[in-house]
This record gives sequence, C-alpha cells and structure tokens, in this order.
Amino acid sequence: MTAEKNNQDSDRKGERIAKVLARAGVASRREVERMIGDGRITLNGELVDTPVTLVTDTTGIAVDGKPVGAREPSRLWRYNKPRGLVTTNSDPEGRKTVFGALPDSLPRVLSVGRLDINSEGLLILTNDGALARWMELPKTGWKRRYRVRVHGTVDEARLKALSKGITVEGIKYGPIEARFERQQGSNAWLEMGLREGKNREVRRVLEALGLKVTRLIRTAYGPLELGNLAGGEVDEVPAAALRSFFPESLVGSAKAWAKAKPKPRTSFKANAKRSQGPKGPRSTRGSRNPQRQSAHPRKTLRVKPAGSAGSRGRKRS
Repeated sequence: MTAEKNNQDSDRKGERIAKVLARAGVASRREVERMIGDGRITLNGELVDTPVTLVTDTTGIAVDGKPVGAREPSRLWRYNKPRGLVTTNSDPEGRKTVFGALPDSLPRVLSVGRLDINSEGLLILTNDGALARWMELPKTGWKRRYRVRVHGTVDEARLKALSKGITVEGIKYGPIEARFERQQGSNAWLEMGLREGKNREVRRVLEALGLKVTRLIRTAYGPLELGNLAGGEVDEVPAAALRSFFPESLVGSAKAWAKAKPKPRTSFKANAKRSQGPKGPRSTRGSRNPQRQSAHPRKTLRVKPAGSAGSRGRKRS
C-alpha cells in the first residue's frame, strides 16, 4: 500500500500509522517505521510500505499477522530499577534486561528514557508510545533529579558553574543544577537536576570536573518521584494523578500531545505527609537510604527475578 494510493482521497482524515501504533503501545514511532521497512505490518490484509499511511484507529492493522487491539487508556508506572539491568528489550550480549524482570501482570510497556546498566532508581514505564516520546523531549521541560556519589574532592565553585551549562569533548550540555551534599572520606554525595538527559550526561559532566561517579540514583522525573519504592518494585500512578500532570482535555488525544505544555510541577506523592518545597524534593542529607525521597508509595508489585524470560518493551535510544 503506497503513500500515493493512501492519499488519493484528499478529504480523507486520519493520522500516520506510525503515530497510531505508537499511541497504542506497540512500539515507538521510530521502531514502527523500522517494522514497516521489515514488512511486518499490514492494513486490511495489504502490506504497509510507508509510515505516512493514514488511519483513523487500529482497525484492520496487524503486526506479524496478529491484529492490533484498540488503544487502551494511557497508563504510567514507577519502577525502581536495580543496578545490573539493561534498559532494552533484548541485549545482544545476553545481559539481564529491565523488561525481562517485570511482572507478568503488566501489559506491554515502554520505558520513558533509559538508565544505563550501572544506574538505578526511578524509571517510568507506560503503555503509550506517543506519551513516552512527549515526556522525553527537552521542550517538555520535565526535570530529571539524581543523587550521585562521586570519588574525589568537590570544587563547589565549579559545581555551581554548571548552572550555565558546559561543553565536554565537543558536546554542549545545557544548564545543570548541582549541589554539594556532604563529604564521606574520599567520597562525596551530590544532588543534581537536568532537563535534557543526554546519554550518560551526569557521568560525563562530572568526569570533566575530575570526579568519578561510583553510584547514580534517579530520584525524580518531572512530577514523578521515587519515594520509598523498594528496589525492583513497580507501582502504577493513579489516573487522578495523571490528570494533575497533564491537561485533562489532552488525555486520549494523540494530536494534542505534540502541542501540549506541562502543567506546573505537582509531585506525585500518594499518601505522603511530608511537604514539597518550591525547589523540589526535600533534602535527604544524612539519610541511611540514599534513594529515600518524600513520597510514600501505594501498593506495589514485586517483580520476578531479573533475567527471567519474557520481554515487553523496546530499547530507547
């Protein structure tokens, strides 16, 4: 089915099939485009050969011969990723993956961004590919917050200068909030916040300051916080909380996500009693648990052991 054939009727309305399938949680738009190139997607029995094919919904679409179900409401989960897991669907090196460790009770989910194998903490999961992409975009403005343990002596003046951005090996990084928390012998703890989330940004920036990262914990992604979620546990974000993050009129509208602007930051802290200050989560200085934050989780799902069979996501680039 060619783009010319698909667009013969100029009055036909719809959206690109790649967007619709991403919205349905099949895969990211980029991955759907690759699937189309591999001849894996059909529409009403005909092979789809271009991602600009217009459709109004998932009716008649099949992937690998299996019909795609109607789009479900957008859902989000918080997951406390342990170290040692790769944020990818399958790893050519045979390493354990995040998606192989998720419980069978979860539907097919995608990750919002990624954490590298040696990083831990908050990883957002969703069944909505378009929503995942929207949350990742720098223009969305959602801040990623981290607690970082480094080896070396911290120069607080250089740390503060990161608020103006920095260029490392030709790569320009935008403004970064960085605060010295405490020194512990030859190690130090820092709190950092950034909006771009480029590949290994925290590690590379701190290496440029002469500091080696020995532990990296994401504690928040926009209004979503790690809270007291235990390592390896998953907790679904309530629908009511989602409505507080995004304009209610946008829920279920694929076109609107690209034009949406986030609401002012209101942290998800189900059953939380501690307050959220204007500058973000309360400091965890002196806490025995370096992952500890102000949120208190709702009921959680303990995931099966890492490396178990099964996958329900795809690699985020």
